[in-house]
Amino acid sequence: MLKPSDKWTWYYDDADQHLMLDLGNEMVFKTNLSRKLIVECAVGVNEFSVDDASAYQTYKEQIAHLELSEPRQAQLALYCVAAKRFHKPVQPKSWFFDSLSDGSCTPVEGDFVRLENSHGHGAFIVLEVGECASLCASINLDEFNLNGVKSIQYGEAIKVMHDRMQIISHQFLTQPMRLVG
Repeated sequence: MLKPSDKWTWYYDDADQHLMLDLGNEMVFKTNLSRKLIVECAVGVNEFSVDDASAYQTYKEQIAHLELSEPRQAQLALYCVAAKRFHKPVQPKSWFFDSLSDGSCTPVEGDFVRLENSHGHGAFIVLEVGECASLCASINLDEFNLNGVKSIQYGEAIKVMHDRMQIISHQFLTQPMRLVG
C-alpha cells in the first residue's frame, strides 16, 4: 500500500485536463477530477499536506474493510483525498435518491452510507460532512445509475442530503469472534 510522503505534489495537467498527484520515482496518479470539478487553487502546484496525509489514513483504514485489491484501495483513497481537498463546493443532488431516514442521520467522515433510487442502491464513503448534506464518493466498482441517463462512476463524488443516507459501516466491519471451549 502507498505510504504518504511530503514529497508528493498535486498539480493540474493541461494535456490530460485532470488533477494529478506526482508520487515521485516517475510515478504519477491521475485523479478523476477534471478542470470543471476543481477549485481554482488546484490549478497550480500544491504540496501533499499533513491534512491530506491524515485524510488518506482515515480513508485507507475504512477502505481496508472492503473487498478490493490493494491497488484499488489506494486508488479510492487518493480519489477521496483529492475530492475532499480540491472538489468545488456543490449543491446537494439529492433528487437522484430516495429518502431513507427522517434526517436524523448524521454521518462522520469515513462512514459508509447506502443511497438508493428506483434504479438500485449503492454504497458510498463520506468525504466531508456538512450540517444537512455531505460529500460522498461511490465505492461501487460498477457505475451507479442515477436516473436512467446519468450515472456515477467508482470513486466519483456527489453531495447528498443526510435524509437520503443510511449508515452501513457496520456491514463492512468484521467483528472478532471468541471461541469458547
